[in-house]
Amino acid sequence: MAESTTAVNPCGGSAPSGSTGTGGAAGAEGGAAQGGLMGMLFPLAIFVLIFYFFIIRPQRKRDKQQKNMIDSIARGDQIITIGGFYGTVREVRDDSFQIEIAEGVRVTILKSAVQGKRAVNTPNLQKTQEAAS
Repeated sequence: MAESTTAVNPCGGSAPSGSTGTGGAAGAEGGAAQGGLMGMLFPLAIFVLIFYFFIIRPQRKRDKQQKNMIDSIARGDQIITIGGFYGTVREVRDDSFQIEIAEGVRVTILKSAVQGKRAVNTPNLQKTQEAAS
């Protein structure tokens, strides 16, 4: 008579000695796959945090500053457009400004076309005013 031996499976079960024991290998692969998933998610989470702090957050801050600057523009302020024109605000509307870019030349521009305010006491402005006098 032949004796039957059983192999102990690492997962706790038993398999006949003639089997290859693939059940234990499958259990080990499942644990490795789960560890691999965590190993992949951690760098991805770090990448998302870096992306947020170096791209999204500074852009939101710039947008907020631009909106506050545009909201603070009033009649008589000197502005610079994104096209490079200097002008004086003559009228403020809901979504646009009417600016005077030269004596008697008035144009209407969108508020989004304003790059920034121009400081009133700049050297170029003082030279222009002195030359006009």
